[in-house]
Amino acid sequence: MSNPGNSIRDIHWLMDMLQNIDVGLVILDRNYAIQTWNNFMQNHSNLTPSAVIGKNLFQRFPDIPENWFKRKLDSVFLLNSRAFSTWEQREYLFRFKNYRPITGTAEFMYQNITLTPLQSADGSVSHVGIIIYDVTDMAVSKQKLLGANEQLQSLSRTDALTQLNNRGYWEERLNSELHRVQRTKEPSSLIMFDIDHFKNVNDTFGHQAGDEVIRETSRLLRETMRTTDIAGRYGGEEFAVILVDTPAKNALIFADRLRQRIEELTVNYDNLTIKFTISLGVAEYNSNIREHTQWIEHADNALYQAKESGRNKVVVFKAS
Repeated sequence: MSNPGNSIRDIHWLMDMLQNIDVGLVILDRNYAIQTWNNFMQNHSNLTPSAVIGKNLFQRFPDIPENWFKRKLDSVFLLNSRAFSTWEQREYLFRFKNYRPITGTAEFMYQNITLTPLQSADGSVSHVGIIIYDVTDMAVSKQKLLGANEQLQSLSRTDALTQLNNRGYWEERLNSELHRVQRTKEPSSLIMFDIDHFKNVNDTFGHQAGDEVIRETSRLLRETMRTTDIAGRYGGEEFAVILVDTPAKNALIFADRLRQRIEELTVNYDNLTIKFTISLGVAEYNSNIREHTQWIEHADNALYQAKESGRNKVVVFKAS
């Protein structure tokens, strides 16, 4: 025969454990009224049990997205099975401040939640238990790792001197653009350009001054292009720009605007004053182009004509 005193003591210990475990515990009835609010929830919300028990969850915490969370709760009531939500799906359920010293950069506590059906004596699900796990350390660490990987990926495709796409990545983008325009038949233009007499710049002013000229050219290019355009350093003092959804006549306007801005630019470096110009070749996609390298050749041929005919000018490739 069991001892009633032992049962009462066991229930007391169980309740004491539930109150003091390092996870949040909330129990809701079918009307979404709060029935249990443990110490974790009290400490992080600064709300005592008397301030929340009996209150409707969504009225007491209007930050919780009602439609989304009701669907999760109702599935637990109906199917008598657990449901889950992770911080990657939604950063938190309860808007609790983050006070952890290691992950102090996070403003709010990242949370995983588990919804557990609680059966009454007749076997029906009368309540749902919500368990809230503080996963801020794990979430912040994963975000830092993802950020570091993204930074490494960005560095692997970025030219260090110009902060433009490097040649390898830019050619990948040009190949993708070629496949896109072959499918959509939309216009798209490629510009190749380089700095006129760049060897003279290096010989006269030094290679570091030449690097500054390249940096300033890149800066003006970024300021002139649209966010949808794709620019890269092709090699040395040569640059390339993919003008998406742009016919040759509009690419010519862009190229001449860039040419004029470069011509008006003065680079000041180490008490030196440097003036320079660029020559540009424009090639619109045409149906004769089968490989992206052909597209580059067309733009490069136009660039060659611009340099041969006097430099500081734009030439548009004429497809035969």
